[in-house]
Amino acid sequence: MLIIGIDPGISGAICFFENGEVKDVIDMPVMAEGKKNKKQVNGSQIFNEISIRIKNYKIEDINVVIEQVSAMPGQGVTSMFNFGQSFGVLKGICAAMQLSIFFVRPAKWKKHFELINSQKDSSRTKVIQMFPKISSLLSRKKDANKADAILIASFHENSMKKSK
Repeated sequence: MLIIGIDPGISGAICFFENGEVKDVIDMPVMAEGKKNKKQVNGSQIFNEISIRIKNYKIEDINVVIEQVSAMPGQGVTSMFNFGQSFGVLKGICAAMQLSIFFVRPAKWKKHFELINSQKDSSRTKVIQMFPKISSLLSRKKDANKADAILIASFHENSMKKSK
């Protein structure tokens, strides 16, 4: 079973995870949007990145897990709209590809890894402890989003094992 863990949003990431192992993890593909260095997710590139990595799998052997996000106090209307738009693009691409989509709330996967009320960078530390072979992929502080995508995928795999 290939699990595609997704931390949605402009600075998010996509993880390809199988049999307890990180096969690949990439930053969310983005492109320019209008003026002022604004960015938006690049739906075409997301489709391409996923397509390349799933070509040797049967559709029924793939699960996509997207972090179920919602508005947070203090976030501006525009940023929440953009975030929701990114979330919708991801859902639409995965649905069009006929991939099974699951959603997990941040509190659920963070509780599983004992990351509730921890620093943003704590997920990166946790992943480096769990998967030391890929520590070079998480060498920058901004790689915390990649770590989140990895933990989302790992959480889903653990949940599937428990339900069997």
